[in-house]
Amino acid sequence: MKKMAIELDNIFSAWLKEHKIIKKSAEQHESNHQVFIDVLISILQSASEDEFPGFDHDTIIKSACQQLLVAGLDTTSGTLTWALSLLLNHPKTLEIAQNEIDEHVGRDRLVEESDLKNLVYLDAIIKETLRLYPAAPLSGAHKSIEDCIVGGYNIPKGTRLVVNLYKMHRDPNIWSDPLEFRPERFLTSHKDIDFRGKHYAFLPFGSGRRMCPGIPFAIQAVGLTLASFIQQFVLKNPSNEPIDMSETFGLTISKATALEVLLAPRLTSNMY
Repeated sequence: MKKMAIELDNIFSAWLKEHKIIKKSAEQHESNHQVFIDVLISILQSASEDEFPGFDHDTIIKSACQQLLVAGLDTTSGTLTWALSLLLNHPKTLEIAQNEIDEHVGRDRLVEESDLKNLVYLDAIIKETLRLYPAAPLSGAHKSIEDCIVGGYNIPKGTRLVVNLYKMHRDPNIWSDPLEFRPERFLTSHKDIDFRGKHYAFLPFGSGRRMCPGIPFAIQAVGLTLASFIQQFVLKNPSNEPIDMSETFGLTISKATALEVLLAPRLTSNMY
């Protein structure tokens, strides 16, 4: 662990040094293009050391970037694995998603981040995947600061509370056919439900001030990667049996068995 921590710190230190050089050059050429790490550098340049006692600015920047990237590895890859597994078990849904991308993007260019806003069925697929398989089955623990009543239950001050997201997302009182993969529900009966913590029936990223800060990053990463797979490849199950959807539970929900997919080019060779 110590060796890995040192290696990670070296990687982020190199990135930080590189972006400081790029930022200085950009300022000289009056360029406004900035990525996340550049914004952090700009914010902390105007901040005094007293505002963050005990931590130098470089440590704060590296820590923020590390949390964003490292925390998103298992969750993002896990969501993509579940989404592909569900699509392979539901080829008609996969076909609809491919047709949507063909209609809005075509086959003469690759899908881009700016296309995602037009891919509403793809968005519904991602939402339905997160409903059935939220990246974290349980929310982060919260502690009540005073006596209160929640849903008719007395919660004494100092009680640690954890929300069972996995169970809540499969509640038959809220979701019809809760165990079925039906992305269409997010285009009809639940079209107004979003995953940004405003609808308490669907909280894959939590809610409130301490909800996951990486939602935009996660949704863009999952959306663009999944759209790229769907657009560029014919996806097939190598077995005649349905994809095994067995789960393993921990901090995240992982697929118990490895996902195997047969890929074949779907676009012309010059697109790869």
